[in-house]
Order: sequence, then C-alpha cells, then structure tokens
Amino acid sequence: MTDIIENATRSIEAHPLTVHIGAELRGVNLAEVARDDDLFAELKALLLRHKVLFVRDQDITRAEHVALAERFGRLEDHPVAGSDPDHPGLVRIYKDLDSPAEHYENAYHCDATWREAPPMGCVLRMVEGPPVGGDTIWVNMAEAYRRLPDDVKERIAGLRARHSIEASFGANMPTEQRLALHARFPDAEHPVVRTHPETGEKVLFVNAFTTHFTNYHTPERIRFGFDYTPGGSELLNYLIRQAAVPEFQVRWRWTPNSFAIWDNRSTQHYAVQDYWPAVRKMERAGVIGETTY
Repeated sequence: MTDIIENATRSIEAHPLTVHIGAELRGVNLAEVARDDDLFAELKALLLRHKVLFVRDQDITRAEHVALAERFGRLEDHPVAGSDPDHPGLVRIYKDLDSPAEHYENAYHCDATWREAPPMGCVLRMVEGPPVGGDTIWVNMAEAYRRLPDDVKERIAGLRARHSIEASFGANMPTEQRLALHARFPDAEHPVVRTHPETGEKVLFVNAFTTHFTNYHTPERIRFGFDYTPGGSELLNYLIRQAAVPEFQVRWRWTPNSFAIWDNRSTQHYAVQDYWPAVRKMERAGVIGETTY
C-alpha cells in the first residue's frame, strides 16, 4: 500500500513499513519541504497518520535541517548531550571510542518526559554510521494502549506517574553533579494515559524515564504486612514492557544522510547499540511540546 499526496506537479510517496507504524517517504526533498507551506502540511498529515517517517539520501545542510524542524515549533536544547555551536537546538549524539559506556539510549523511551512539557517531536539525521548495526526501533504507544486488557485500562485510568532525569542521565554522574541536575530539572509528573492533542488518540505514556506512580497509594490499595508499592511497581513494569511487543514496532536501518521524523507524543524508540567500536554520529532537532495536564 502506498500513500501518494500530490501538490501541483510534485508528490510525496509514503510507503508504509508495518501495519501499525512507520512509512518511508520517496520523491521528496526535505529542504524543499522546509520552504513550502503545502508540502510541509502534507508531511505533517503523514506524520500524524504513520507516527514516524523515514527519508533516505537527504544531502541537506544543518541550517536546512534546523529550518525543517522549526516548522513544527521552537527547538529545545539538551542539558546533557552537546549541541552544534552554530545551530542551537541541533543536538549532537556522537558515539565513538571515547563513549563506550554511554548506554542511556538502549532502553525504550519517549524523549525528555522528565520535562513538564516533553518534546512534540524530533527530526533526526545520521551523519556517520557503522557498516552494520546501529538500527533504531520505534513503537506505536497508541496501539499499545488500545491492545491492553479492559481491566488494565480500568486500573490505570486516572493514574499519574513521575519521570526523572536524575535516575537516568544523572545516574552516572558524581553525586554533587547529579543533585544539581535534579535541582535544575525536578521530576515531572504526567498522566499514565495521555490524550494526543491533535489526533485524540489515547496513548500509553510511561517509559524508561518513569520511576513510580504518584497517586497509586489510596485507601483502597493499602496493604497489611507489606508495603503497598509492590502492586504499583509490578503494574508499572508491566506497562513499560508493552513497548517491547514486536507487533507495535518498526525497525529502521540507517544510512548516511537518512532522516527519521517522529511524533514524540505517541511513540517510543530504542537505539540499538550493537556496533561498538564502530562510530555512530547522529544529529537531532527536538521540538518543544505542550504540557500533558
């Protein structure tokens, strides 16, 4: 099945890669999309439909990369990963021989849910990659929610959870630096089931940054003899594991100058680190999102 969206004499071909998530775009130049209102509207409609879009052979400049991401909204910086000094908001995720111990990406996560307003989405380019390995997996978390048993949906309706940068990026830092990071970015709280602001879909919104439920301990859930939290932690772990279900996933094999554009509100991703000591250099522009309240 191919989606073809026509604009005058131009068209964007979208070839779905799985039933539930992901499409590869053909016949499109992302620098042109950044300049053209109609093409950008078409690309955004495809993004809402497929949740992550992939494009190969895009030899565009960093400025054009930033310009495309800025069509979605203002860009955010990252407190730990380094940005390109000439293009604020373009975060460099460079993995080489000097960074073999940095494994924060190889967990299913939704970017920066430790922020009160997590990113709306991201535009990511591979600059340099290994000859084999280094794929990235994306997951449709709206489908993950839809497939939950009804009794689980009832249990999690109204639950909220904390998301922490201290327990993830900060865990490998000296204590003083970790505490300073936490002071700058206190744990954020989000609903366990988020409603997508544009599609209206319900999305399972817990991931590797999530530490615990904040309103699980109610009078009805108090337990005698043991702390109440095992029930909550077991439920949270069950929910987090839903991202690992293959039926909700798409896997992308990178090539230099290929791009992924994803909706961070309805997906998670996992950067597979099976390539060390080869080099993998990525550049990502994250778009500031909205609060989840």
